[in-house]
Amino acid sequence: MKVAVTGAAGQINYSLLFRIASGQLFGPDVKVHLSLLEINIEAAVKAMEGVAMELEDCAFATLDGYSLHTDPVKCFADADCVFLVGAKPRAKGMERKDLLKANAAIFSAQGNALAESASPDVKVLVVGNPANTNCLIAQRNAASLNPANFTAMTRLDQNRAITQIAQHTNKHASEIRNVIIWGNHSATQFPDIAHASVADALAADVVDDAWYRNEMIGKVQKRGAAIIESRGFSSAASAASAAIDHMRDWFNGTIDGQWVSMGVVSSGEYEITSGLVYSYPCTCNKGEWNIVSGLDIAPFAREMMKNTEDELIEERNDIATLLPI
Repeated sequence: MKVAVTGAAGQINYSLLFRIASGQLFGPDVKVHLSLLEINIEAAVKAMEGVAMELEDCAFATLDGYSLHTDPVKCFADADCVFLVGAKPRAKGMERKDLLKANAAIFSAQGNALAESASPDVKVLVVGNPANTNCLIAQRNAASLNPANFTAMTRLDQNRAITQIAQHTNKHASEIRNVIIWGNHSATQFPDIAHASVADALAADVVDDAWYRNEMIGKVQKRGAAIIESRGFSSAASAASAAIDHMRDWFNGTIDGQWVSMGVVSSGEYEITSGLVYSYPCTCNKGEWNIVSGLDIAPFAREMMKNTEDELIEERNDIATLLPI
């Protein structure tokens, strides 16, 4: 498998690359070639070269070589799997609209490169924030590829929500199923437990509703900011772990019908505006994702889903002139 990863010298990739190379994505019987991309600045390239040295020094049985690039067309050539991790960070005093426009230049070029050189069946996961709209930009600039090839990561938010429920109910995270993240990977996202289970019970029967509405939702929405406040850096190891979870389930299929949250191109499911990259509950089978259908949506959930949809519409409108017609 050829796996392309952008932002190769960044913090997330310092966890992600070694997990991919060690076989945690495709298993111990599949060898991977890592194709790494960095911006064409001497310090970034040298840092990427240092990461490559460490990959060599691990002597992974499942790593079948690597290549280093500053050109996305060459990096993505014949790639089966692409992690778009590198993105322009938000600088102090930068408006969100300015951040979106700065990233539009990056992700439009990467979308064009994917269409030009990647495998037609390539699976693309956008990790770099703002992930949903960056994914939209890349997808719209890769018109020759199936829109279903593009996803944005909200699995980290789902993992965070699962942990909060597990701690609240004194259960193990493995006993929590079918938590949903609706919408945007931002402070408007909606962690929904209406259809979740805790061990053999419905989550709604064992989770205190006041705690859920007044504490848990906000804690999940703002967890990234809390981590930055605590350690001085954004989430890295947990983001890498969620990226592995997302891509592994997409390739190998979800287990026992469990739902996973994925930002995917909406076709109007659950009355969400078509064309947005919106996080839905999905199942995966044979390399394809499918949105879970037929769920009852309560008025509170509908309102929360609409709030995060409105934010994604605003983001799309902010960069509309930069999208291909």
